[in-house]
Amino acid sequence: MSAAMMKAWSWHSFGSLDGLQLESRPMPRPGPGEVLVRLRANSINQRDLMAARGALPRNGQSKVVPLCDGAGEVVEVGEGVLSIGVGERVIGTFFQRWLAGALQRENTGTTLGSDVDGLLREYAVLPETGVLRFPAHLSYAEAATLPCAAVTAWSALFTKCALQPGETVLTLGSGGVSLFALQLARAAGARVIVTTSSDERGERLRQLGADGVVNYRNADWPQQVRALSGGNGVDVVVENGGGGTYVQSLTAAAWHARIAIVGLITGFTDPGGSLMPILLNDLTVRAVQVGSRTDTENLLRFIGTAQLRPLIDSRFGFDDAPAAYRRLDSGEAFGKVVIEHDA
Repeated sequence: MSAAMMKAWSWHSFGSLDGLQLESRPMPRPGPGEVLVRLRANSINQRDLMAARGALPRNGQSKVVPLCDGAGEVVEVGEGVLSIGVGERVIGTFFQRWLAGALQRENTGTTLGSDVDGLLREYAVLPETGVLRFPAHLSYAEAATLPCAAVTAWSALFTKCALQPGETVLTLGSGGVSLFALQLARAAGARVIVTTSSDERGERLRQLGADGVVNYRNADWPQQVRALSGGNGVDVVVENGGGGTYVQSLTAAAWHARIAIVGLITGFTDPGGSLMPILLNDLTVRAVQVGSRTDTENLLRFIGTAQLRPLIDSRFGFDDAPAAYRRLDSGEAFGKVVIEHDA
């Protein structure tokens, strides 16, 4: 009898989407402490566009399966698995070995979709500790948006910056992390100011609950943010711009504000001029590298209690995965781009 096979996408080369190829692979089986998940949906992040360009580490692996975001159903469990059962709906955690506390070097190297095979495949074997049940009100497509962008937003706001009700948050743009930060902060009782360059997007951000919207094409946008926050500046900044926005974000920050560095969209270089506002205003700057299993559990609990729903921009079928990449790369998406296996 021939071995059972499954479909999986993998990178055969980098630099263009032509390197993303659909192939057949042997069906995996769970060993002790592992579960077999039938994937039902994935979502795409900016990091996955970086992967397409060959900009993510792979520890020498070839033909790695992409995507860290995925949700599915447990269809088989290995020996000794007690915390999860067949038929349960789960997501995979971003770092498979980072369970709690601060990120340690020994917990890196297991990032789905870059260090190890990701979830853009029909079936995946993951450790029992690498999956979590998601709230019942969410669909597979909605749950698949959470492991990277939503956990990053949660870690920035609450794990690293200890956001409190009544405080004011600044988040930049309308990418996945920013939209989740807006939803989570508003649900936690904070005010939120968002930057954008589009009047149409600004209106959509207000509809989602933004208390203020500022056009970042205006050179004085940090002063506009300060004005919208009563002149004092914001208490928390979810800073995903990088070198092109970092100094401006510091200018918009209040005394004792906390700045969470979550992305480097505009570049990796520190443009300088950042030391003085940090010293004068007693600012705290924290790095965010997605989050641990515990961070993910806390996010899922909060989403379940608040009955939050992720914003989905568009949906593509499993066999049409390259089109999903192109949609995100277009810069036109507002919300998460999702791949549904049963579409």
